[in-house]
Amino acid sequence: MRGGARKVAAEIWGTGSGRTRVGYLGPPGTFSEQAARRYDPMARHVPFGDIESVVRAAEEKEIDEALVPLENSTEGPVTSTTDLLVHRTDLRIRREVVLPIHLCLLTEGGVDFDEVRIVYSHPQAIAQCRDYLARKLPNAATMASLSTVRAVEDMQIEGPGAAAISSWRAAEVLHAFVREGHIEDVPGNRTRFVVLAPRDHEPTGKDKTSICFDFAADGPGTLYQALGELANRRINMLKIESRPEKSSLGRYIFLIDFEGHRMDPFVGEALDRIRERASSFKILGSYPRASDPAQ
Repeated sequence: MRGGARKVAAEIWGTGSGRTRVGYLGPPGTFSEQAARRYDPMARHVPFGDIESVVRAAEEKEIDEALVPLENSTEGPVTSTTDLLVHRTDLRIRREVVLPIHLCLLTEGGVDFDEVRIVYSHPQAIAQCRDYLARKLPNAATMASLSTVRAVEDMQIEGPGAAAISSWRAAEVLHAFVREGHIEDVPGNRTRFVVLAPRDHEPTGKDKTSICFDFAADGPGTLYQALGELANRRINMLKIESRPEKSSLGRYIFLIDFEGHRMDPFVGEALDRIRERASSFKILGSYPRASDPAQ
């Protein structure tokens, strides 16, 4: 961790508390902070400037757990998190949190729509309000910020004519004016966060498992046969996606979520057979399934 970040973390943690230290993508006021508080209200919540720093702090045991965004129901995977899980970290998914996402247009005071010439936000938030921006602010430029809270700070630095897409919590923390609320394009918008730790969760009976794998050579039915190891054991697959393998064009790593815990007998058998078929294989974690507030 960089020196400044170490100092901030030390000030937040204090000494001798005994509470779990949960890192998240800060600063305070982000949706990641809201998810961290929902996950463990009694924890010490430690903000970091980017997702990689959160994960690194957990690897170096400067925090106990790292809470990071993994996917959004509107915009899909958070690829920076996915790539860290696949390519870099040995931390495992221990829990998941599903958070409803409600976005607001924030301004300094009662600025009219026709006065707004630039809108700051995190790229995911901008994408989740694309139709709203086209309807309400067709002449305003969009500018990427490191987080939805940093977007409010960027707006305040820019001054008159700037706006930000952020949350009610960020408006409260930074004393910004909520010009309009619930501006997300899709009702029921939500983000899935995962909690990373050195070990995943013990079986609960209502679990899911995440894995990733690839194949040394392409061929007819290669992926179909691997997925058949789940279907043949009546294991329900919940999600499949792919990411570039990075070493060569056209090679992909497949990421699978399915019901069950890696320690369940049928799941263990399926994992062994998939491992035999794959050229690389990694269990990302087994953990309790989170309830989805939109269902």
